[in-house]
Amino acid sequence: MTGSDSAVGLRRAGVADVGAMSALHASCIAEGFLVTLGPRFLRRLYRRVVLSPRAFAFVIDTPAGVTGYIACAIDTGAFYREFAARDALVAGLVALPRILRTPGRVWETWRYGARAGASGEAAEVLALAVAPESRGRRLGGALVAAAVTELHQRGVTSARVVTARGNISAVRAYELAGFRRSGSDEVHRGVSQEVLKWP
Repeated sequence: MTGSDSAVGLRRAGVADVGAMSALHASCIAEGFLVTLGPRFLRRLYRRVVLSPRAFAFVIDTPAGVTGYIACAIDTGAFYREFAARDALVAGLVALPRILRTPGRVWETWRYGARAGASGEAAEVLALAVAPESRGRRLGGALVAAAVTELHQRGVTSARVVTARGNISAVRAYELAGFRRSGSDEVHRGVSQEVLKWP
């Protein structure tokens, strides 16, 4: 990145970034289900993303701190199973009151992860977020491009992402990196979301 973006850095995320990623998820993906499980659940989830050999994340650094991130799974089903084996007890305990209020949504989320890859794309972009004050600078596109490069380097030949309908900026960022619109899906019953696939 050059010019006005000279103060912006894109790098692989580590454990120290988990809090910032979780906060961005909570503020930028507020319509999703995972945010309802609370900040401690999100921190546990993103900790597993940055530690797992089955996942990775990149962040955008600015003088104000981390203002964007992308999280991906190399094999979504395997990542869900790893999270269940290593983190389910703690994550479940910290989110228990919320889980008890929405057990159906929890089951739908788990079922989605378990069937991931059935359409041929085991790899998936799990989340992409850029803080409102940093939008309009193509940072989302830079994050998606970094993720695609990483997928290439890991020998992954296809991936998918499910995003909210009407999320024009996210769809544009994915399309610029080579994703194409490919119908719709329902992670949660009655909530249709847009699917994009790469390449």
